[in-house]
Amino acid sequence: MAVSYNKLFKLLIDKKMKKKELCELAGVSASTIGKMGRGEPVSVEMVERVCLALECAPNDVLEFYRDDKKQ
Repeated sequence: MAVSYNKLFKLLIDKKMKKKELCELAGVSASTIGKMGRGEPVSVEMVERVCLALECAPNDVLEFYRDDKKQ
């Protein structure tokens, strides 16, 4: 399984919020947001911080999909 954070970045656009603003509001590092941008896994704690800051649920910011290339 792979993870996509495209929903997060669409949500930021809808809220007219920059990634830097999210970092400050959620208390996460720019490297964490960078990992999300590359579809790399981040800890559940980081997802929780983002969700609390944006007042949303995890399924509003990420989704899992089957990655057949890894198999």
